[in-house]
Amino acid sequence: MKRILLSIALAASLSACSTVNDWMSSERPPATAADGVLVGPGGMTLYTFDKDVAGSGKSACNGPCATNWPPLLATMDSKASGNWSVLTRDGGARQWAYKGAPVYYWAKDAKPGDRTGDGFNGVWRLARP
Repeated sequence: MKRILLSIALAASLSACSTVNDWMSSERPPATAADGVLVGPGGMTLYTFDKDVAGSGKSACNGPCATNWPPLLATMDSKASGNWSVLTRDGGARQWAYKGAPVYYWAKDAKPGDRTGDGFNGVWRLARP
């Protein structure tokens, strides 16, 4: 009888761990910190734009700007969590924002770790945690 109860307890525990891991993987932040800056899922550096008004729910970088500074896009089912929020861009796409500031990649960064957009035109900054 002890073996049966132990087997049931072990099975329940493994099932709970699987559920917790599934929940945790679906709640991952859209970016992580590396060497003092935020990086997207592929390890590419993220930036903020001084012309964006943090917390406004809007991006000031659209059209050709967004070609050079692609936004970190969110899926339709992405949900705000912690310091991360989601805004709707002109045209309907959804974008991640960190502490209310939309975040972007720089098209001229070629590989993870590049930070060539920092200070560009005096209005682009490394996104920092």
